[in-house]
Amino acid sequence: MDVMILVSTRDSGPLVKGLMAALGRTGASWGCFFTNDGVALAGDSEVVALLGASQWANVCEHSWDKFGDGPCPVELGSQTQNSMMMGDAARVVSL
Repeated sequence: MDVMILVSTRDSGPLVKGLMAALGRTGASWGCFFTNDGVALAGDSEVVALLGASQWANVCEHSWDKFGDGPCPVELGSQTQNSMMMGDAARVVSL
């Protein structure tokens, strides 16, 4: 994977959306892991649509239980998936 995006705050919404759109346009292989209150962005319909171009996307299930709202539209996972993605990524962008 070329780029892994770690989303750990809901305040990063505009940056996350712009980065995801740019990566999708370039054809880069990328993935995204949502944790802490950043999981709220996994419930954003625009983010969910942009994730269609991702290679891998997971939401920390414990964070979703704490900060999410209703059923999660992105696959739930754990920090194990976060570690696997980090290990597979050439670059990590933490927001």
